[in-house]
Amino acid sequence: MEKYKFFSHKECDFFPCHEVKDPDKFNCLFCYCPLFALGDKCGGNYRYTENGIKDCSSCTLPHSEKAYDYIISKFGEIMEIAKANHEEGEK
Repeated sequence: MEKYKFFSHKECDFFPCHEVKDPDKFNCLFCYCPLFALGDKCGGNYRYTENGIKDCSSCTLPHSEKAYDYIISKFGEIMEIAKANHEEGEK
């Protein structure tokens, strides 16, 4: 595995921030998931609260060993959302 695809910050006060079987395989590279903006198209294990808030507390997708490749594959969709938000802001 290329070293830039995995980072484990075991000295973090919150490590691991999700319950996992093997903390040695917990990837901290995407501490804050860039897929959040994709809503129900993120591919992770999320739910929406009664108030309509996306709750990702049960999701470990961005913390898996293979997270880098999956998240990078979704950046086109994230850029489309950013572009649409930018165009809406210009109106």
